[in-house]
Amino acid sequence: MTVAQALPPLKVMMCAGEVSGDMYGGALIRALRERFPGRALEVRGLGGDAMRAEGATLLYHTDALGAMGIFEVLGKLRFFRRVLSEMEALAREWRPDVLITLDYYSFNVALAERVRPLGVRTVQYISPKVWVWRRGRIYRMARAFDLVLCIFPFEPELYAPAGLRALYVGHPLVERAAETRAEAPPAFPWYGRDRIALLPGSRAGEIRAILPTFLRAARRIEAVKHGDCSFVLPAPTPRMRAEAERIIARVPGPRHLTVVDGNARHVLAQARAAMIASGTATLEACLMDCPAVLAYRVSLPTELIARIVTLGARLRFAGLVNIIAGRLVMPELLQRDFTPYNTAAEVLAFLRDTPARRDLAAAYAEVRERLGGPDATARAAAAIAAFLRGDALPDGNA
Repeated sequence: MTVAQALPPLKVMMCAGEVSGDMYGGALIRALRERFPGRALEVRGLGGDAMRAEGATLLYHTDALGAMGIFEVLGKLRFFRRVLSEMEALAREWRPDVLITLDYYSFNVALAERVRPLGVRTVQYISPKVWVWRRGRIYRMARAFDLVLCIFPFEPELYAPAGLRALYVGHPLVERAAETRAEAPPAFPWYGRDRIALLPGSRAGEIRAILPTFLRAARRIEAVKHGDCSFVLPAPTPRMRAEAERIIARVPGPRHLTVVDGNARHVLAQARAAMIASGTATLEACLMDCPAVLAYRVSLPTELIARIVTLGARLRFAGLVNIIAGRLVMPELLQRDFTPYNTAAEVLAFLRDTPARRDLAAAYAEVRERLGGPDATARAAAAIAAFLRGDALPDGNA
């Protein structure tokens, strides 16, 4: 029996509350296995299809965890408290070697606060956007986490005042985009000259709030283009596909519209332009070089509270591409500005070789350079392995 075979399984408790976190979590599980060859890796917690495919045992799926807006979250507060208690009980009984949480700030910081006193080491991968909300939250994070792995180069210095160890590892979407470009492109049922991608979000609330306006904008584009165009909507999960199809059944949309399972990056790579709900997908559009208009809408009470909470925040934009660029390069249609007319107008400008399209392409190139190179997941796994072994952490130069 070798030393590796004699070691007990590495027990990892992982929490990803959204589709993007699940995607990163699945990749991280694979990378951790490579860092601990010959040692069994057991993963339990919250996640989705990607983590499950890597062998994780899930207490709850991301489909059940998604909620958008302050009041929408309050409506599920009892449910989230139950999930939090069950995760704490799992940590108490199972005694994992480490808790790895991915983004999803409010739930994950509360979970880490409960688990860390049990002697469980805590790592936050995908730093929550403390630069969007109140920066005072970094002190709460310092009490909850042993290590934070950041995906943007400007983030580690934000944690310095709290004395929290933070390491820049690069953005994992860069490697996902490279993998997509290396794959054989799947065939989608495009029709006509202009191809437009619709990405109305990964949560049911987002899809209900955003997809109807996307459909009405698509009809306007179809009318202007005399039907010489088509639309593809990549659904992130079967449940979100069913939600989208329910809306399409009752809201008149364009004639040539198809819903497909997943493959968002492939759809973006083939599309001439896109309509996208604010979130990770906007960054995917940048990495796949697809001009896009960002849109978002929440309830009025949620909007008012969000405005109060973000007072004083150094935030001028909603979209990640614009935040990283430091200027408005991807059009943002928020709340009352998010109308079928405005959305269609922005997309139509991208369907032609216009200055707007050329300027966005140049800005995309700048953003891609700032995101760093590939292998972010490998760097994250290396940092976690070093942390668990008590070794010096990598230098953090992604």
